[in-house]
Amino acid sequence: MATPPARRTETVSFGPFLLVPGERLLTRDGARIELGARAYDILVMLLSRPNEVISKNELIAEVWPGLNVEEGSLRFHVAGLRKALGEGKDGARYISTSSGRGYSFVAATSRASIAAAPPLAPSPGFHHYNLPSRLGTMIDREEDLEKLSLRLDADRFVTIVGSGGVGKTTVAVAIAHQLHTSFDGAVLFVDLSMVSDPRFVTTGVASMLGLSVQSADATSSLIAYLRDKRLLLVLDTCEHLIDAVATLAAAIFGTAPQVHILATSRETLQVEGENVYRLEPLAYPPEDGELSADVARTFPATQLFVERALASGANLKLNDAEAAIVADICRKLDGVALAIELAARRVQVYGLNETAALLDQRLGQLWAGPRTAPPRQKTLQATLDWSYSLLSETERIVLRRLAIFVGNFTLDAALAVATGNGLDQAEVFEAIDSLVAKSMVATRSLDAVMRYRLLDTTRAYAIGLTADDVETAALAIRHARYYRQWIAQAATGWSSLMSGTQRAPYFAGVSNIRIALEWCFGPNGDQPTGIGLAAAAAPVLLAMSLLPECHHWSQRALAALDDQVCSKPEQMHLQAGLGISSMLLHGESEHAREALDRSLLLAEAEHDAASEAGLLGMLHMFHFRSGDFNVALSFAKRCRSLAASVDDPAALALAHSILGRSLLMMGDLRGARTELEALFADWSPSQQSDTIYLVHDRHFRAGIALARTLWMQGHPTQAVERAREFIDAARRMDHPASVTVLLAWAASIFLWTGDFHSAEEYIDGSIAISESYSLGPLTAVGRARKAQLAIRQGRNAIADLRASLAQIHAVRYELITTEFNICLTQGLIASGQRDEAMTQLTDTILKVTSKGDTCYMPELLRMKGGLLRAMAPSRLEEAEACLVQSLELSRSQGALGWELRTATDLAALLLIGKGLRQPAKEILQRTYSQFTEGFDTADLRAAERLLEQLS
Repeated sequence: MATPPARRTETVSFGPFLLVPGERLLTRDGARIELGARAYDILVMLLSRPNEVISKNELIAEVWPGLNVEEGSLRFHVAGLRKALGEGKDGARYISTSSGRGYSFVAATSRASIAAAPPLAPSPGFHHYNLPSRLGTMIDREEDLEKLSLRLDADRFVTIVGSGGVGKTTVAVAIAHQLHTSFDGAVLFVDLSMVSDPRFVTTGVASMLGLSVQSADATSSLIAYLRDKRLLLVLDTCEHLIDAVATLAAAIFGTAPQVHILATSRETLQVEGENVYRLEPLAYPPEDGELSADVARTFPATQLFVERALASGANLKLNDAEAAIVADICRKLDGVALAIELAARRVQVYGLNETAALLDQRLGQLWAGPRTAPPRQKTLQATLDWSYSLLSETERIVLRRLAIFVGNFTLDAALAVATGNGLDQAEVFEAIDSLVAKSMVATRSLDAVMRYRLLDTTRAYAIGLTADDVETAALAIRHARYYRQWIAQAATGWSSLMSGTQRAPYFAGVSNIRIALEWCFGPNGDQPTGIGLAAAAAPVLLAMSLLPECHHWSQRALAALDDQVCSKPEQMHLQAGLGISSMLLHGESEHAREALDRSLLLAEAEHDAASEAGLLGMLHMFHFRSGDFNVALSFAKRCRSLAASVDDPAALALAHSILGRSLLMMGDLRGARTELEALFADWSPSQQSDTIYLVHDRHFRAGIALARTLWMQGHPTQAVERAREFIDAARRMDHPASVTVLLAWAASIFLWTGDFHSAEEYIDGSIAISESYSLGPLTAVGRARKAQLAIRQGRNAIADLRASLAQIHAVRYELITTEFNICLTQGLIASGQRDEAMTQLTDTILKVTSKGDTCYMPELLRMKGGLLRAMAPSRLEEAEACLVQSLELSRSQGALGWELRTATDLAALLLIGKGLRQPAKEILQRTYSQFTEGFDTADLRAAERLLEQLS
């Protein structure tokens, strides 16, 4: 891709120092000065308003957003900043203290704007993927944040380890917010609590990045994409997927040098590069003598308890007597933040003394016996037991039922799933409201909709509670059926969700579908429900590029059909899901084709014309990519005929696109141009379809097909303009796969026009993007183009071209191989291997005749004529016959671009081989005179030189 233009960034200089805020860089006489994150933020804040006193409260709010920080921390970091600046040495003075008010920057400053390198390629639309809002005010974590920030910067890979409820996720989210500017907004937060199957860890991360993983090896695809990206990757809640996450994290760390990884887990990942940061519980007052309220307030555990109790409406004054009770509670809870919060919120209902008494009773019961678990785990377990015992029976039932959800869920989902088995909706609603008030259920606004969620520790606790098998099964069925209905309703809009930000509200839904499918196909599951859910999920999983999962669940559901029955529409979706995912993951196999054929037959039987049109498009893609252009054309014609009866603009656009591209390959240039121009006359990027198989296609490939058609028809200038236009549009819309295809195909136009510089730019761009996104077949195409360029430039790249062709043949991506075979023939001729060149040429002509990409036949016949002429003078008549045949075929196709090349060769043969100057001139002049543009291109310049020679 083209290099982004240089951007401008502001600098601030004072004394011997230069500050570059956009790069978080401070230098002294050119040497970098290392500052802690807090000290750096204080300096930037002071420099933003020089010679103005900035209050301590304002500085704390800016530098420690969302944290409860003592003034002493500010003084500590200001002192460190002064030391780093060398204040006081040789009379230097930078920061002035205004007693009781704040600080000001008093040295003379100057500002300038300089050119800066473009950002290190966070992908467009990549900012703030799934980054939750700050999870409340933190107390006494500023030192942890400071140390973690420095470690992440220096070591790149840090795992926050601690017991359940200690605040690992809260700290990780705060770090992500704190560092998002340092990473130009490229922060990806991955909530692994929503993933239960280790096979789908990598796929889930890739989908959140908006990647289409068209490979069975999702890890390789993800790593290839991340290799040159700079971003902060937060992997939250890793312990239940420890092996899979450890493998992925180690691979990313080892191969993507600009990716920084922050993980949270109850245990270490134990892989190369990992730095472990143990998050300790909050400090609490020691048990030694009298404790005053003033002293108690200095401990963060006590501060948290008081803050949460007051927030819940408790009347807590924290005098000396209350301080002693609060301190005792915090000690017994070992400073575990979640346990303290749960206890504090009970004060409003039971009062401080009764809360302490109830807690004592519960702790005593739990610890009366062997103490095999670590104390902090017992503490949290005891607190959860205690909190659960304080719930009403209805609240307990609802909490257990809500534990079935993975990640966040809506109120509608909660009511649909938790209602039943003796509870009506009003009771469930009231229980949820109460559970939120008691901090057993957390809330969060996402996409303007309130979402609910059980904390991981609470959910794990609730799942562990015994429940009736009948009730458990009924709950699981309601859960699966709800998400079956939800995904069917949501499916129509999924094709337009192109970025991770847009998809964020739906990831929890997909995670719940996974859980439901695992239960349905499990030992005590409900297979009929699972088949229906898999069928509803398949199109959406395709639209979200979750191809391995689509393949797995479609295959699993189809295997279950031996014992179960399902509707024809459900079978259609399952066969389509299997066929499409198999084609994109594993290439054009017979297994994929058979599944697509079955899906199409089912759509026809159900008279589902819109799905039928989309599946015809998929089968066209299958045969087009495998190089069977005759069969592909038949599907394109069927789709074009069907689209006229479907009230869906997307269906008609698809039909125009695939028929136009097929007609181009068949050599029907007039028909191709008619279809492609009709597509762009009627189609708009804003058009959407209710049919998932008519997914939102921006028709970039059709655009390049139009550009190629224009060149063949003798409009090289227009061809170049259209090619650049569509490539620029694809780049703006962040379509990496489309850009790769476009660059690879557009390169041929620049090779045809002789613009090798542009051809090289596009070829290199194609290779770079396809490697970044691990688009294997397209990488091979790009490398084949690279070899093609080398041969056109007179270099020997036969071995490179053959190696790339072998890779292309291996995945049956035969769409473009005729062009490469033509180039291979040229290379063999240039290296003197004429017999091998003739064999290659003859084989290619036979293949084109059988497969149908006859648009290349004029060029193949021209090359055969030239080769026969070069092989022996006795074959001159054969050579002339081939050139005449090429000329006639070019004219019948309307391929003026090929005709010019043939006319030039035929004129040269007549002039040099037979001395027929006037016939040669007439043949070439007739073709040359039809051109109205492109006279600076290679073929027209060559024809012009020959005409001058013939005059």
